[in-house]
Amino acid sequence: MSESVPMDLIGVRIEYPTNQPIVLLRESHGKRFLAIWIGAMEATAIAYALEGVNTPRPFTHDLLRITTEVLGGQVARVTVTELRDSVYYADLVLSRDDEEIHVSSRPSDAIALAARTGAPVFATPEVLDDAGIEIKDDNQEAEVEAFREFLEDLSPEDFRTDA
Repeated sequence: MSESVPMDLIGVRIEYPTNQPIVLLRESHGKRFLAIWIGAMEATAIAYALEGVNTPRPFTHDLLRITTEVLGGQVARVTVTELRDSVYYADLVLSRDDEEIHVSSRPSDAIALAARTGAPVFATPEVLDDAGIEIKDDNQEAEVEAFREFLEDLSPEDFRTDA
């Protein structure tokens, strides 16, 4: 497998017309974006972390962060490793002392944890080749700015599902 590509966590949004939440990653030193469909709860967790929202009681991803820290570890990195049958897979890497522990994870959970800890996010070149979306230079800044404006108007209620 080739060396993983650093990614920037751009944020979450709602994909229309399906109203399905997605998390959007962008190559740190490139033009490709990776859009991963996620659940409403994970979208809320990621949005809260990016906005710095503190809840009265810890969410599941907060609990995992706290547990990892209490056990003397830290979140080292997250890598989106595979896209198989339209399902993304990720590797959550925890470190303690000089040991790395790899945990297979849904990308949404791993990214929610990375957003809370500042851990870097990566994707394999194979995933980017299969699912990366390139935005040309002339439109990239305008599209990213429009997306940032969209994110500023989001609230946690936008991710609620009335099931």
